[in-house]
Amino acid sequence: MPADIDRAIDDYLTFLRVERGVASATVLAYRADLTDFAAARGTTRDWARGPDAAIRYLAARTKRGRPQDPGLAPTSLRRRAAAIRGFYRFAFGEDLIGVDVAAHLDLPRSPRLLPETLTVAEVERLLEAAGGEADDDPTRLRDRALLELLYAAGLRVSEALGLDREDLSLESAFVRVIGKGDKERLVPVGDVALGVLRPWIDGPRARLLALGHVAPVKGGPLFLGERGRRLARQQGWVAVKRAAAAAGLTDRVSPHTLRHSFATHLLEGGADLRIVQELLGHASISTTQLYTHLTGERIREVYARSHPRA
Repeated sequence: MPADIDRAIDDYLTFLRVERGVASATVLAYRADLTDFAAARGTTRDWARGPDAAIRYLAARTKRGRPQDPGLAPTSLRRRAAAIRGFYRFAFGEDLIGVDVAAHLDLPRSPRLLPETLTVAEVERLLEAAGGEADDDPTRLRDRALLELLYAAGLRVSEALGLDREDLSLESAFVRVIGKGDKERLVPVGDVALGVLRPWIDGPRARLLALGHVAPVKGGPLFLGERGRRLARQQGWVAVKRAAAAAGLTDRVSPHTLRHSFATHLLEGGADLRIVQELLGHASISTTQLYTHLTGERIREVYARSHPRA
């Protein structure tokens, strides 16, 4: 008899977390995807018999625009299909089912979406709008330090907000980052960003750290809120959006925009693709190669604007 699907899902998620070292956020996303699959009509009865339950489910999720069932965007559908296929591959490998369902499931083609980036001038405008070293407002100084680090090191906002003081070496100009899958990397930090981080660390941060009333582990969080606690992800988004509004870039900027701009500007400056891959913490070079298409688009734009016979 095939295993109960809910128990099989729990076993798969445990496998991802313990044996594969998959990030907690990814495990939570897969749990949501697979729970939705298990709750679909007929899945509990048919999931172990063959690919029909999965194919039927994915087909239903592509039907967009129907009342109360808008379907999934292409990127979400691809992730949902990947979660289901990975689950079936695990179930077959563990002899929970007798049919290799995963072999019958194809991932929807992923659309090539070029990430939004800013020009160097726009990044400078954004950072200036966030605040500065001489600013008497500790919140603005913190926001400027956060944005400078996001751009200087190409960090994800979750990576930046997860940093502790000991992860940043002001002397060696490096930051130690724990990325997706708990993979560690060292990323250089430029002098401009360090020049903003120092007054934040020595000034407002030191005072806020005392408000926590707990012994700081690894020097305590690098970025703190007004109550002396680690800055939350939502607060990081607010900091970027506030600076974007002040710079007149509201609709175009998110924390990830600074990461995209970091990679694009490095490649435009002649950086090696493999080095950019290491700096971003990408597991696959194909992910980083997306930025080469982006720089190609930028080159064509400049050519069309500048060449007299373009």
